[in-house]
Amino acid sequence: MHLSRLALLLAGCALTALVSPAWAQEAPPSVPEAVEPQPAAPTIVIENAAVAPSTPAVIAIPAVWSPVPADETGLTAYGLYLSGRLAAFRGDNTVGAEFLARSQALTPEQPTLAEEAFRSGLFAGDLDTLAELAPAVQDNALLAEAGRLVMVVDALDDGDARAGLALLRSQPFAEPFDAIGRYILPALAARAGDWDAALAPVEAPPTDIDALVLRHQRARLLDSRRRYAEAEAEFKVLTASPLGGQLFSADYGRFLERRGRRDEALTLYEASLTGPSPDPEALVGRLRVLERAAPPPAPTIRESAAFAIKLAAIQIGERGENQLSAIFLRLADSLGRDDEIALRLGLSLVAARQEEPAREAFSRVTPANPIVYAGAQFGLGLSFQRDERNEEALAAFRRADAAAPGQNEVIFRLAQQLIAMDRPEEALTVLNRPSVNVAGQAPGLRLLRGATLEALGRLDEAENELWAALTAAPNEPAILNHLGYMWVDTGRRVEQGAEMLARAHAAEPENGNIQDSLGWAQFRQGQYDIAVETLEGAVSKEPANAEIVDHLGDAYWQVGRRREAEWQWSRVLTLDPDAERRAEVEQKLAKGLSVEPPVSAGQS
Repeated sequence: MHLSRLALLLAGCALTALVSPAWAQEAPPSVPEAVEPQPAAPTIVIENAAVAPSTPAVIAIPAVWSPVPADETGLTAYGLYLSGRLAAFRGDNTVGAEFLARSQALTPEQPTLAEEAFRSGLFAGDLDTLAELAPAVQDNALLAEAGRLVMVVDALDDGDARAGLALLRSQPFAEPFDAIGRYILPALAARAGDWDAALAPVEAPPTDIDALVLRHQRARLLDSRRRYAEAEAEFKVLTASPLGGQLFSADYGRFLERRGRRDEALTLYEASLTGPSPDPEALVGRLRVLERAAPPPAPTIRESAAFAIKLAAIQIGERGENQLSAIFLRLADSLGRDDEIALRLGLSLVAARQEEPAREAFSRVTPANPIVYAGAQFGLGLSFQRDERNEEALAAFRRADAAAPGQNEVIFRLAQQLIAMDRPEEALTVLNRPSVNVAGQAPGLRLLRGATLEALGRLDEAENELWAALTAAPNEPAILNHLGYMWVDTGRRVEQGAEMLARAHAAEPENGNIQDSLGWAQFRQGQYDIAVETLEGAVSKEPANAEIVDHLGDAYWQVGRRREAEWQWSRVLTLDPDAERRAEVEQKLAKGLSVEPPVSAGQS
């Protein structure tokens, strides 16, 4: 099997479920309704919005600008606008928002431009610019609500907290901003000096997320006022429920550390590290206690507000609204840089298809918490991998592996990247680590090891690994495809391999790589007419795959369609084939195809 085919198969098959993923990336959001979409800028997607858009006020626009509006550097409003749109189209909304805002400042009579600049700015997270633009979007009900939220959060940052509190109290926020409004009220009241409101008891029982978040805010604020007994009482109520324990145990542990109760904190951290979702912060806390390092300081009001906004972002993200989740996380990020917020921001931006801003967020995560850092480097590696920036992807995966060794998904992606870069020996070294190559290992790791051994020509070892993978996951299409193809192509078990490929294709009929394997099995068995039909379908699904196009050319040749065969082979040369395939195709174009007799079921 060609190494290029191996890389394509690995990239095309969904193997995540086979390697116990360490950090799941969110799926792209569904788009039930768009609010005034702009061609290049991201669209805010809202479900069940309680505010109805209104018609923007008509503002007089000059028929002719003379002179053309330009800034102090000579850049015109139109040039800045085009630059902003181009940056947004390329996925860099930070730069796009800056250009659009500068264009809007030169043409304040353009309401549509103000709205577009504001939308793009929400993704960029520049609170100062957004606060300046907020008055210009008051005629759009949805954006006006977002602008009011921005001004409230800006007041928490460096603005007038009393004015922000009055703005928040003027009327409740509508969906989807209502949760943030409720969650930050205590912190904003504290910032404004209204401690009665900030520390008001939470009357609701701790059975839903709203009550939990508000109790957590109260516990932190009580801690800051040195009302430790009351703060601890809130922490105990919080951590008594499963969800509260998952969200807030690490914070309770830090509180106990500050009170000098290290043993109790250690017990709490160790409990948080058990179960299916261990808390990365508990790992850091445990190490800190064991090393008898100084406890972390009490969180500031801004940090507490950022934590609350982060929880609102998680909630909205779980509903599939990843663009809004990214916007909320930008607001949280504006209150103070936090590694977990940056990681979650990167994931939300990836889900919203904003690769460049996502990389910037991932790159800001520090190594302070090795698990969070590894997650960010892993996300960075996947982003570079999607853009085929191989060296950068490899470096990121290596950093993730060094920070959190033993994570199956990181190991899988690291080895996969090495294979894609034609370094199978290094990939095999990674996969053969004593901590990885163990009994009961994930079938996806066995599949990748078997594929790597096959690429190295060690077919007997490859067959053993692939069979072990299939035994562990007998209905997995990726494994059926790989082992079945190897058996057919080498003539080891033709009939059994072809049956496995048919099963794989039935399970994933839209997978062009698997359909190609089935068509090649038919070709190898002399079923040329059927192979043509199957391979034509595979090429329609994967038109840029050099190997699949090559296979179709071979099938055309065998049924006498020589001109079409030569056309397909010529196409292969335009698809950046590896050196071995290029030489084979050039030979076929020069001399035609010489095919060995079909393999039989009994051949070995």
